[in-house]
Amino acid sequence: MDKKILNTRDAAEFLTVSPGTLQNWRSQKMGLPYHKIGGRVVYFADELEKFARGGEVKIHSLRKR
Repeated sequence: MDKKILNTRDAAEFLTVSPGTLQNWRSQKMGLPYHKIGGRVVYFADELEKFARGGEVKIHSLRKR
């Protein structure tokens, strides 16, 4: 199953907040699920939906080991 990947601007629109708010939530470790792919911050739509509903989201690293 392919996951829909959103950039910061699209994720902010999805959650109806500003991109700056997302950056603040990331830096404050507020539980916002995000990933870094090739140095870019990205979000998976299904994880954002669960986050918005107040559910727990387990974050998996996409780094190669």
